Amino acid sequence: MRLLKGIWRFLVGVKDALVLIAMILFFTTLYAVLSARQQTNVASAGALLLDFSGSLVEQPAEAEPLDLISRAGAPRVSEYRLRDVVRAIRASARDANIKAVVLDLDGFNGGGQAAVASAGAALDEVRRAGKPVFAYATGYGDDSYQLAAHASEVWINPLGAVLLTGPGGSHLYYKGLLDKLGIEARVYKVGQFKSAVEPYIRNDQSPEARAANQALADALWSEWRGEVMRARPTAKLAAYLAAAARGEMPGANFAEAARAAGLADKVGDRGEFARRVAEVAGAPAAGGGAEFATVSLGRYIAQTQPGTAGDAIGVVTVAGDIVDGKAPPGTAGGETISRLLRDALATNRLKALVVRIDSPGGSVTASEQIRSAVLEAKRRGLPVVVSMGSVTASGGYWVASAGDMIFAEPSTITGSIGVFAILPTFRATLAKLGLSADGVKTTPLSGEPDVLRGPSPEVDKLLQAGVDQIYARFTGIVAASRHLPVKRVDEIAQGRVWAGGIARQIGLVDRFGGLDDAIAEAARRAKLDPGAVHPVFIEREPSYARRLLADMIGRSDDDASASASDPFAHVVVRPDVLLGRALGEARRVLAGPTIQVRCLECGTPAPAPSLRADGLATLLLARLGPG
Repeated sequence: MRLLKGIWRFLVGVKDALVLIAMILFFTTLYAVLSARQQTNVASAGALLLDFSGSLVEQPAEAEPLDLISRAGAPRVSEYRLRDVVRAIRASARDANIKAVVLDLDGFNGGGQAAVASAGAALDEVRRAGKPVFAYATGYGDDSYQLAAHASEVWINPLGAVLLTGPGGSHLYYKGLLDKLGIEARVYKVGQFKSAVEPYIRNDQSPEARAANQALADALWSEWRGEVMRARPTAKLAAYLAAAARGEMPGANFAEAARAAGLADKVGDRGEFARRVAEVAGAPAAGGGAEFATVSLGRYIAQTQPGTAGDAIGVVTVAGDIVDGKAPPGTAGGETISRLLRDALATNRLKALVVRIDSPGGSVTASEQIRSAVLEAKRRGLPVVVSMGSVTASGGYWVASAGDMIFAEPSTITGSIGVFAILPTFRATLAKLGLSADGVKTTPLSGEPDVLRGPSPEVDKLLQAGVDQIYARFTGIVAASRHLPVKRVDEIAQGRVWAGGIARQIGLVDRFGGLDDAIAEAARRAKLDPGAVHPVFIEREPSYARRLLADMIGRSDDDASASASDPFAHVVVRPDVLLGRALGEARRVLAGPTIQVRCLECGTPAPAPSLRADGLATLLLARLGPG
């Protein structure tokens, strides 16, 4: 019977594979035909619609085809490449066919304070060109309002609210649970402020971690308030925040209170908003389904690709967790990125290199592998400029240290120069179950590290020595690249996380600016005219089949986000999402390599793992590997 069942499962699998292949071929042909027809129907003039149903990211993650198929029909949370969005917004400022820019922010999930600030700066260029920018949402949170503040007209639904909370929040601590399970977390670290390990050995923050985290949050909040006030100088932001802190919201309702404080300009529903935009952008084409003439973001991005004239400046992206080996876009695989970079250098086309980083770090060896490939560019005589995104911390800064000059934003999260290792042991767990472990050794290191009985004192010394050596190398690399004494680097390191504004003051960053500023500086260092170069992005694009599946299964970028959003949804995060994020952070540590240069204090969202009954047990019993 087992044999028959196995044969039957094999035949069913073959059948499913053939059906899937046939579907892909059919829809590939259909998609190509429809795409060709759609190109003739693209609106040539109107409002550029930025209907953000997802997040701004440095590099969109590549979903597995089976994951896409399994989620068919479900609402799709998109990722929008920051540089594409910024380029499209800037192009719209010069395009006579674009009459206005419209922000639909009901589905906006943010993307890092520095990323949102970059998009906001591009919107400012549109306004300076004399074109209006309209923003609409039911509920504005910190990220969505940071972007909306750059609009010339901010609209809010009559049932909506502007609810601003600022950086901060709670983190999950596992020490009590580990004690109940009999699991001991052996921690080896260097860095007084390297608090990523604290959830496994404490029930709360240490005083040092609390002070550092509070300073970082205060710096980011100050920069957020400064940006909003520069964008809307007449808004009564301080009074509005003070009233909210007292639990008060003056006015007939939340929406009117926001309008009275100057945070919103108009209170109205989507129909009223659309009619206002139509006054500027024009009426929609007959049968188009929209309420005003719309130019879709996706197609406009495709029409505004960077030019290819002039000399080539290479841009390599290090985005997401830094892991050993190969990894798809959205995760920084050491082997993947180093190979892409070395292949690009082998063409001898590049005149300079920009390293764009948006990563909290991860594997030591992968970080060094990427850094080594960047140094190869310097050995070939290419100037190297680093551009930091929202987060460039720990292993991310390890890579950044290879640059001749480092650009960051004032709200970039950086630093976290520290090293740690965590080793779970299960001796007490086994005892609770009536189990024990025993064995023989030929040397003191045989069978080590022994997670069943606990590592030996010799292994404890070796692991701590390894952490100490890597920290010494880390600080040595930073001292050499930043031209600072090692003692000074040790003072500003210790695992502490800094906002970009303070990082510049203490010498970890050279200048403020975005990716375009870094490309221009790289050109100047190569003795080229910044206006006569073009970027070459060194990255592996998703395959045509993956893009096809994503386009077919996901929501089209032409579909308006017509569903209203609960105004409190941006503030009150669902409990399962919060728990999923916490467990995701734990998994990234417990599934990572033994010794890591990673920052978990940086606020980067972790993928939420499945909350099945066996999920927590799997998490707690995981060994350390790349995460």
